Amino acid sequence: MDEPALSAAGVSDLAFWIAVPALALGTFLLRYALIGLIADRPLPPTLARALEYVPAAVLPALAAPLLLYDETGALQSDPAKLAAIAATLAVGVATRSLLWALFAGLGALWVISALLA
Repeated sequence: MDEPALSAAGVSDLAFWIAVPALALGTFLLRYALIGLIADRPLPPTLARALEYVPAAVLPALAAPLLLYDETGALQSDPAKLAAIAATLAVGVATRSLLWALFAGLGALWVISALLA
């Protein structure tokens, strides 16, 4: 029988179950402290304007590595993925809609993948 991944990584069960709640508590306390400090104050206009771009920046930051790099970390040139990126950018710029850009990118990826298969 294969060895569990945690044991193979040199992490004991006890260390894992101590680390997970400790990290969760630390994350909660940091976020709660920040919210507690600014909850009753208005945000500066510059910060409020910058925070409006966070949702539009998070999705590409998560998707780009999956689309541009293979499992080894080398830059790939998969035509279906590159076409999906181009379709997403084109529709996103034209419509300024994240939802339509997502639909265009997914549609392009599915259609071109099916045609190349």
